[in-house]
Amino acid sequence: MRYLAEPFIIGALRRGRSVEQFLGLVGSPERPGVRYAEVRAERTSYEVYVHAVEDVGHESLLDLDMFPPFDQDAEEEDFGQLMGTTEDPQDALVLAEECAGAVRGRWVNQGVVQDEYRDFVRAGRPSDMSPDGHPWPDLRTGPC
Repeated sequence: MRYLAEPFIIGALRRGRSVEQFLGLVGSPERPGVRYAEVRAERTSYEVYVHAVEDVGHESLLDLDMFPPFDQDAEEEDFGQLMGTTEDPQDALVLAEECAGAVRGRWVNQGVVQDEYRDFVRAGRPSDMSPDGHPWPDLRTGPC
């Protein structure tokens, strides 16, 4: 099973591992991009990032970390937008839901987001829902 149950998400974060979630499209047909969320474990906190990258991949180029940032002014060292920091992994998941539209049942281990992207590419880059029939999360513009 690709998606992590909540105890496994929390366990991974407590062991210092990141979890990620593919969030779908960003941009326009003329300038397509994709985005994904990451909850990153730091020494004493958990950081929630949203990454937006140009959609330059294909079936043999899937590593989203290697794609250029969607925001051309972003520096590579500062890749991703920090949505917030929490002291509790559970609170970090809530923050990702509120700020990025993440869905609790769709987190994967670090690096598996590339598999999500591969499914997206193979499905013809659907704009309305993920390849497995779930709607893409709303782009959040709330308090985060």
